[in-house]
Amino acid sequence: MRSATTTAFSLLVYFLLVAFSLGNNKNGSIDDDCNMIMWRIGAIFDPTTRVGKEQKVAMEIAVDEFNSRNSKCSELVINFAYSHAPAASLANYLVNKKQVHAILGPLTHQEAALFSDFGDEAYKGIPIISLSPAVSYSTILPTEPPSLIQMSSDVNSQMQCFAALIGYFKWRKVIAFYEISNSFSNMDVGLITHLSDSLKVVDSSIEHHLAFPPLSSLSSSKSFIQEELVKLRTKNVKVFVLIQCSLDFGLVLFEMANEMGMMGKDYVWIISDNMASLLDSVEPSALLNMQGVIGFKANVNEKNDSFGEFNVKFRRKYRSEYPEEDGYPSPSSYALKAYDATWATGKAMQKLSKSNSSELMKSILLSDFEGLSGKVNFKNGKLYRNQTYRIINVFGKSYREVSFWTPEFGFSDLVESNEMKMRIENGLGWALGSILWPGGKQTVPKGWTIGGVDKPLKIGVPAGGVFNQFVTIKFNQERNETLISGFSVHVFEAVVRQLPYYLPYVLVPFYGTYDDMVVGVSNKSLDAAVGDTEIMPYRYELAEFSQPYIDSGLVMVVTERPRLKKAHFIVIKAFKLKLWILLAVMSMSTGAVIWLNEYVSDNPDFSGSFPQLIGSMLWFSVTVLSFSQRESIKSNLSRLVLTTWLCVVVIVTACFTALLSSIMTVPRLEPSVLGVDYLIKTNAAVGCNNKSFIIRYLVNLQFKPENIKEISSFSDYPKAFEKGEISAAFFEAPHAKVFLAKNCKGYTKSGPVYKLGGFGFVFPKGSPLVVDISEAVLKVTQSGEINQLEEQMLISSNCSSPSAEEQGPGLGPELFSGPLLISGVICGIVLLISIARFVRKYWLYISSVIANNAKPALRWASLVLTRCYTRIVRPRSVKDSNTVIEQRPNAQQNVEITEVF
Repeated sequence: MRSATTTAFSLLVYFLLVAFSLGNNKNGSIDDDCNMIMWRIGAIFDPTTRVGKEQKVAMEIAVDEFNSRNSKCSELVINFAYSHAPAASLANYLVNKKQVHAILGPLTHQEAALFSDFGDEAYKGIPIISLSPAVSYSTILPTEPPSLIQMSSDVNSQMQCFAALIGYFKWRKVIAFYEISNSFSNMDVGLITHLSDSLKVVDSSIEHHLAFPPLSSLSSSKSFIQEELVKLRTKNVKVFVLIQCSLDFGLVLFEMANEMGMMGKDYVWIISDNMASLLDSVEPSALLNMQGVIGFKANVNEKNDSFGEFNVKFRRKYRSEYPEEDGYPSPSSYALKAYDATWATGKAMQKLSKSNSSELMKSILLSDFEGLSGKVNFKNGKLYRNQTYRIINVFGKSYREVSFWTPEFGFSDLVESNEMKMRIENGLGWALGSILWPGGKQTVPKGWTIGGVDKPLKIGVPAGGVFNQFVTIKFNQERNETLISGFSVHVFEAVVRQLPYYLPYVLVPFYGTYDDMVVGVSNKSLDAAVGDTEIMPYRYELAEFSQPYIDSGLVMVVTERPRLKKAHFIVIKAFKLKLWILLAVMSMSTGAVIWLNEYVSDNPDFSGSFPQLIGSMLWFSVTVLSFSQRESIKSNLSRLVLTTWLCVVVIVTACFTALLSSIMTVPRLEPSVLGVDYLIKTNAAVGCNNKSFIIRYLVNLQFKPENIKEISSFSDYPKAFEKGEISAAFFEAPHAKVFLAKNCKGYTKSGPVYKLGGFGFVFPKGSPLVVDISEAVLKVTQSGEINQLEEQMLISSNCSSPSAEEQGPGLGPELFSGPLLISGVICGIVLLISIARFVRKYWLYISSVIANNAKPALRWASLVLTRCYTRIVRPRSVKDSNTVIEQRPNAQQNVEITEVF
């Protein structure tokens, strides 16, 4: 029994030794095949933010998947560092303490450069893959970190997407704010610069910007945010752009904004990708505070199998690590980029046989694969792809997608680049889908508010203007109200009707000068000013003006005086030169036609030698004007021509007599002063409106201040002219039209017109109304409504028709076109008939003349053609012929030449 037990024990020991030996041999064979390499990745994240938590979970999943799918010769290990310390110091800790081969985290350019400066020489080439969008916010550094790889998309594309949305809805002013990040570089201030540059392209600008401290640094975050929102609520601009913030900060912000009524009508809120991408993880109750918010998030293909598998793993792992988190743990684009960055680093490490920072950096930059966030490849150290964004609109307990946007194609409803390109080339534009705005409205907010139904705009109108045709103020005692009308007021009312929104306002009389009214608009005591306000450079320094609704200039008005008549050739001025020439041609033509017709009819009074015939024809053309011709008319055709022409002569003679009498009896008027220089040289007194800018303008024209008289009433101008107190009056061009319309007799314009800016409406600096009002002014101008209003203003005058001076120096052929045309047609018909009779009567003589002259003409023509042929067409053949002829006897040459011709 003992021997059996001993034998069994010995066999057991033997088998154990054999197994141990086999195990050693097996391990020895693996070690001979490959050397085990452990690659270490250092990851920096912020555990207090949703983005940081998602990135940590995504990187852990990536490491687990990589180790399970790849050879046992290499192993990927990830070491996390999380703290509120600067990212550069954390990177230095990971390199020195954990000996990591690559670093992933939210490092900016400055932080990466700082790490390269104080790090050891052995670690300076370690690849740093930045997962933070803030990496591209920084300004250009003197030296770029050589080992920095940017995994995030360029921030310029985000700013351009902001600008595209703002430009699409034509918002001219926005208010931008952001939450300061925890990065040591504090490069957040570059956000405003990037956004401002992008907004300039769409003709928009930042009215006001604000930087909020990190939410974690605020002891009472809601109170602080509420205080800042109270300040923003007083601004006229209502378009708020949230450039950068954490999810927690954004939720608190919209909660307070909703409580303060800033999520209602006329407000616009736009969020960026760093909050919009996280909305899938937000509780539906929190989204009720964000109704009507629009924004954009990175486009991700959620339909492929890889994303589905990752989504399941992410949800399970996130819930296990952060069970206290509310909402749904859906992975955002930040988690997907962290996952792809980890895989890109692992694949690059797998290709190397040993640790080498420079080779690892090159291997990462050569990455080319389809990740969860999209195509992963790099160019110049940056992710080489143009990000596509989904435009979202928060509605109910979720959000809906209304469009896509890319830097190349703008807004589109398609994702694939080829289809989008084809759609644009076909000329099919794409508009954003229906959007529900804050307050539950579907109409696009105008983006600003000035006044309201309960507080309308306070618009000043000049109450002391000299020309009340532009602004008329009357008080109705029965109704106890002030009635304001006039040309300028009517134009403003027409302009307001063209606005795409309702603009409540009230007109308030302003008792002061025009300059004081502009100052009132500048200091916000008036919201705007309407009237005959001239656009001047010094006024533009205080306020802004709309597009001028009527052109203007400085015009000089003077009295008229009789013009001294020049008796020489005054008779000729009754008709214009064209009419005199036409009458002479018609008279000669009529005489020639009558003479030819009578000559064919064998009238002895129209016979004789050729010089006698010409003389009689010319004399008949002159004598027929006064009915004193001695020749008798026998042909009825001649009588028809003569009768028609005599009717024309009677009509022309009557008009000539009447016009000549008018010229010799009606006085001709001219301006009493022809130029400004004469007034300056003679120290003549001139007048202008009381307390007007014209006074300063005249002083600049070298008028002496004591020679400028201020006139405060429209009716005082004629009195000042009659009394000789002024020699000229200077008006703005629209005022001069009104003055001459009321006083058209005895006054006229003289001298040059000095161009001015025109009449415009006044608004405070930076007012969003300026652009809309200017556009509406152009619409009203092009429709012709302003011209109609101006005609209605001027038609109220009692002036008579223009004087003879304004009618021109004489009559033209237009007034006699009818009789002259009838006479000319009849004359032409008779001329054709006379020529036909002449040819028929003398046909034998004409045919004999043609026959006698035909042979010489034909001979001459044939000679000319022959010479042209021999010299031009076939010069060489002729030359050869001449050579042959020259070689023959002279007699034979003559015979041949004779035969040719």
